[in-house]
Amino acid sequence: MQEEIKEIEKEFLEEVKKISSLKELEVLRAKYLGRKGVLSGFFSRFSQVDVSQRAILGEVLNSFKERVQSVIKDIEERLERTAQEGGELDVTLPGVSFNRGVKHILTQTIESILSIFETLGFVVVEGSEIETEYYNFTALNIPPEHPATEAFHTFYLSTEATTTKNRGLEELKCSPGRYLLRSQTSTLQVRIMEQFKPPLRVVSPGRVYRPDATDASHSFMFHQIEGFAVGEKVKFSDLKGTLFAFAQRFFGKEIKMRFRPHHFPFTEPSVEVDISCIICKGKGCSVCGRKGWLEILGAGMVHPRVFYSAGYPSGKYRGFAFGMGVERIAMLKYGIDDIRLFFENDLRFLRQF
Repeated sequence: MQEEIKEIEKEFLEEVKKISSLKELEVLRAKYLGRKGVLSGFFSRFSQVDVSQRAILGEVLNSFKERVQSVIKDIEERLERTAQEGGELDVTLPGVSFNRGVKHILTQTIESILSIFETLGFVVVEGSEIETEYYNFTALNIPPEHPATEAFHTFYLSTEATTTKNRGLEELKCSPGRYLLRSQTSTLQVRIMEQFKPPLRVVSPGRVYRPDATDASHSFMFHQIEGFAVGEKVKFSDLKGTLFAFAQRFFGKEIKMRFRPHHFPFTEPSVEVDISCIICKGKGCSVCGRKGWLEILGAGMVHPRVFYSAGYPSGKYRGFAFGMGVERIAMLKYGIDDIRLFFENDLRFLRQF
């Protein structure tokens, strides 16, 4: 009889699929739960079953009855709701819409920048946000007396460190020094050069930390993208061509670019890079301070002492490096005048992008 019940249950489930009205449902209910229905027929035969099997069979029958009642009740509630809402289900009506989320504007900016450099032959490598004093300063030719190494310019975490780990790289041995939250993504330069031989083309995005007072243009945490290339014949003109290609693809083909002399400890010569104002097209406006130019990043040729820290033979390789603040790039492109807007999670701001 148990096999017979299983077959009847399969038939019931097939018939349920065809129900489209309360009238059809009532006929189905009578067929299985009525006084002369299928279940009553099984119970009437109960006395014919061996006494030792009655308990098992009774449990199977009751379970089947409960499932039938539950399914019929669910269908009845659904059909009643449909009737109250104006009749049968109209499959041609538009569905229920849901709010669709998008990536944060900073994430969009980072991905856009990285995509451009990937087409130029660069590889993306992400590094640890916790670094040692050696890789954050010393290896980059930043001396101990430099203001950037002071506690009021850097978040120090502990007194000593022997090892650290970069995502995407093997565990690397570090020189002793203090742990800190990295203040620049340039920390990956020497780490990667220690592990890989030229030619190299790398861009590294990520968060960096500096104990700055928060205002319209400063934050204690922000995002940077560092890039560098190393080879035997890398020239300053390669740097210029790379950055010009990036700027035109990101800001538009009509922009102009200029390089101004500057100083960074880890590059020599060093430059700051400006583009013509994307608002006034170089004519002068409030955004560019009436100058017609907007600073977008710093760059230069890799300093020989950085190659020395990486263990490269003296004079064999040359390279260029550049670094940009993602928030600044996004603010310039989209006309945003306060860096705090990126981190306040105000949907009125975020939905614009």
